[in-house]
Amino acid sequence: MQTGGGLTKEVPEVLFVCVHNAGRSQMAAGLLDKLADRRVHIRTAGSHPADQINPAVVEAMAEVDVDLSKEFPKPLTDEVVRAADVVITMGCGDACPIYPGKRYNDWELKDPAGKDLDTVRRIRDQIADRVRNLLDELDADASGPGSP
Repeated sequence: MQTGGGLTKEVPEVLFVCVHNAGRSQMAAGLLDKLADRRVHIRTAGSHPADQINPAVVEAMAEVDVDLSKEFPKPLTDEVVRAADVVITMGCGDACPIYPGKRYNDWELKDPAGKDLDTVRRIRDQIADRVRNLLDELDADASGPGSP
């Protein structure tokens, strides 16, 4: 069920959380959105959202045809965590509430804040590998027992 609305989910919902919601979580969401072809609903949030997305992150993502120019940092709320099936944290510590029945993964990745473009590219590529693995897992779950 979606937050309070009583809607039945047709696709899994993934929430990416980092401290500022200006780098890692935005890159992960953009990459998953590009690869998932609407098979996943994606949200991002930050435990202490920044004012804007890191410009080096926007540039590094544009290099792989992911446009983050219209994205913005969003606060972590109880509602977005409740709505998620999978919560991926990236260095947000204990800020993310834990609920039974949710799948949580912590991806240890460098924070791109203040890093040069080459470092941001390396972080992007590490995230891309993890996103591909996550999508494989979600696809396997969707085609698990009882699927055609």
